Amino acid sequence: MAFDGITTAAVADEIRIRTLKGRIYKIAQPEKDEILITVKTGEGTTERLFISVSASLPFVYFTDQNKKSPDKAPNFCMVLRKHMQNGRITSVTQPGLERVIKIGVEHRDEMGDMKEKYLCIELMGKYSKVIDSIKHISESVSSVRAVLPGRDYFIPETLDKKDPLTAEDPDDFMSTIKKTATPLFKALYGNYTGISPVESNDLCFRAGLDGNMSSAALGDSEGEKLFSCFRELMEDIKNSRFSPEIVYDKTMIPVDFAAVHLSGYEDMEIKSFDSISLVLEKFYAEKNRAERIRQRSADTRKIVSTIIERDAKKYDIQLHQLESTKKKDKYRVYGELINTYGYSCAEGDKSLKCINFYTNEEVTIPLDPDKTPLENAQRYFDRYQKLKRTEEAVTLQLKETKADMDHLQSVQASLDLIENESDLNEIRRELMDAGYIRGKGLSKGKKKEEAGKPLHFVSSDGYDLYVGKNNYQNDYITFKLATGNDWWFHSKKFPGSHVILKVGRGDPDKVPDRAFNEAGALAAFYSKGRGQSKVEIDYVLKKEVKKPAGSKPGFVVYYTNYSMAIEPGIQGLTEAD
Repeated sequence: MAFDGITTAAVADEIRIRTLKGRIYKIAQPEKDEILITVKTGEGTTERLFISVSASLPFVYFTDQNKKSPDKAPNFCMVLRKHMQNGRITSVTQPGLERVIKIGVEHRDEMGDMKEKYLCIELMGKYSKVIDSIKHISESVSSVRAVLPGRDYFIPETLDKKDPLTAEDPDDFMSTIKKTATPLFKALYGNYTGISPVESNDLCFRAGLDGNMSSAALGDSEGEKLFSCFRELMEDIKNSRFSPEIVYDKTMIPVDFAAVHLSGYEDMEIKSFDSISLVLEKFYAEKNRAERIRQRSADTRKIVSTIIERDAKKYDIQLHQLESTKKKDKYRVYGELINTYGYSCAEGDKSLKCINFYTNEEVTIPLDPDKTPLENAQRYFDRYQKLKRTEEAVTLQLKETKADMDHLQSVQASLDLIENESDLNEIRRELMDAGYIRGKGLSKGKKKEEAGKPLHFVSSDGYDLYVGKNNYQNDYITFKLATGNDWWFHSKKFPGSHVILKVGRGDPDKVPDRAFNEAGALAAFYSKGRGQSKVEIDYVLKKEVKKPAGSKPGFVVYYTNYSMAIEPGIQGLTEAD
């Protein structure tokens, strides 16, 4: 969801609760488009308000994290310090549902007189003079308004949109929504400020309406339901009844956040939080981390994908070569038949007709008229031997190519699980060790320093579950962390993580079914099959799992196992440190 007016209202309410009457203790500008304000409250606590006006990720929230500031403070930071540092916060307001937060601060000027200044986040209040702004916008950039020191500042008209907080008349609401024939959810956010498309769709869902239906086709009873849901939402905002949450997809990637409950995501994982700042900090941190790691791993992903494509082409060529060797036995039989019936051949014959004593069928064998029957027979035996050698060589090559492809596909799956630089470094080291990419190996001490940790979960019944995020970690949890009585899980058909269900000295036969199901769902979730409705999982006691000598990282064999088909997921599990 965009940082809409409803989210802004929740943030403004939280700033008001946590900092009103507090004193601005410190102001820093860690990045060119970020401000970090530290406030000492009357209760003796310290609050850090983080403000970003990044073009791609603008946000405002409280954070416990401090950021290193540059040695020399930027000009805008110095202006803020001059006019607001040591000032007392007197007000926190939001005009309507605009995406504007206005923080009033009492501060003594150079003459010792008490003055009230305003820090306006994104926009400034009407009839104000701009002292300075973190971004300077000239008339050449914006025809709506200039944002420059000394200019009058105002909130631009929002294209004739109405303030939803003041919408009281159902007839006016209906006429506003129905004035143009457009999808219903667009009619909502297109006519009222501060409402995002996601929230508009959710309002339609709450009212039991299709957001894509034409607003002109909205009936009276349907309009009453929609207006009722609309007013209920506005009353929640007016009375600060917020319920911050983050929506996750099946892969637990954050897809949306909201300051109020989103009813239309009931089939997805929803996590509630006590604070909108916690939501924003976690959402943007996870989004930023995922995007940053994906960018940093882009080269590695491309290398792995290119090698897999190359191996797939090589595999197809080898299959074709193997198919061509199937006629080798025909040449051997031809040689044997010529040796048996060749006495009947006359000099210069181009073929030999005889009975194949293996099938009792008549065959015609092509001959070289310039060669004797013995030489023709030997020619066919030579062809047979050549194809036999080719078959043996190609069979071995196919096995090696398939092993390479399986290994690289497992690496490709591991790249989807990386969370930090250590995880990426482990995968790159694996590729270096296998000779896929160039680079000097790291020292043992460096390996230990950069080694990533496997994922650790606790089941509903208190069993520890470990997940390898790459092949080195798969080998570690299977052959070093696990003991013989622990249970081992892995996707049957898809590359993915090894999962260990720790039993320790307990009886492996007394593990409850729910723990098996949760471990199986975890193995399905951390596999390439996580998008499937069901994934087949093999599970077996760890003592039955073997690693062939000289095999690639992550490769194991087992000859007896149980199986289950289960939906991927991590429901019921608690992530441990």
